[in-house]
Amino acid sequence: MDIIESCAEAFIIHRPSVQTAPIVLASAHSGRCYRPDFIESARLEGLALRRSEDSFVDELFAAGPDLGVPLLCATFPRAFCDANREAWELDPSMFEDALPAHVNAASPRVAAGLGTIARVVSSGEAIYRHKLRFAEAEWRIDQFWQPYHRALADLISETRARFGACLVLDCHSMPGHHGVAPSIDIVLGDAHGTTCGRRVTNLVESTLREDGFSVRRNEPYAGGYVTRHYGKPREGVHVLQLEIARPLYMNERLIEKSACFARIQGAMSGLTAILAAHIQALLR
Repeated sequence: MDIIESCAEAFIIHRPSVQTAPIVLASAHSGRCYRPDFIESARLEGLALRRSEDSFVDELFAAGPDLGVPLLCATFPRAFCDANREAWELDPSMFEDALPAHVNAASPRVAAGLGTIARVVSSGEAIYRHKLRFAEAEWRIDQFWQPYHRALADLISETRARFGACLVLDCHSMPGHHGVAPSIDIVLGDAHGTTCGRRVTNLVESTLREDGFSVRRNEPYAGGYVTRHYGKPREGVHVLQLEIARPLYMNERLIEKSACFARIQGAMSGLTAILAAHIQALLR
């Protein structure tokens, strides 16, 4: 899969002709629009710069619209701006100028180099040749982070208005060295039962297990910003983060689909279909 140098919008919404289930699929980290100025500012090249991507996750869930479910995809890459962070999680060491008081410089994500504007890719390699201006971070957040979250909030609002409740399935992938047993295929994150109704999480887990996947909850991924910010079950919004081990469907080194891609894509389509058939009863 080659990168794209420019995209007209910060996101794409693949809509069904008619939404028939109270589900929103979201893929915040599968974007591959690498702007030339970003590439020029980076000390990393080619595949190394793409190590933070959740490559192909948007394609794994591409059947959503055919099943009556909208699919929201960020077009920009995570290394450029991370939509699964607070807007202002920034590392002061990355910038030439002082950062304003509203910046959250103390989060564990920032300490790890993976704030809203990341210092490193997921493999730990530094991204930039030089320090950035704060104005660059402001521009990225205004032009990319904010539009993605407005689109997600609008989809949630539209879904709640139509059905009375909404499930957001926040779709991600995890590297093969994800810090859990190698046999774990998928990690479900519901912030330890606080962002998604247990019956929903149970259905997702049982469906995946019946399809042959090994599944773990909340370890090591209990849910990022999207899960914790939007997940308010008492207000009718349930959010479940789903992390799929990349070796299941792709060659991580080459960032290419493997021969197993179609099988995993079919499994995610099947999961979406089962959720679409049962979710309204589970959200009552």
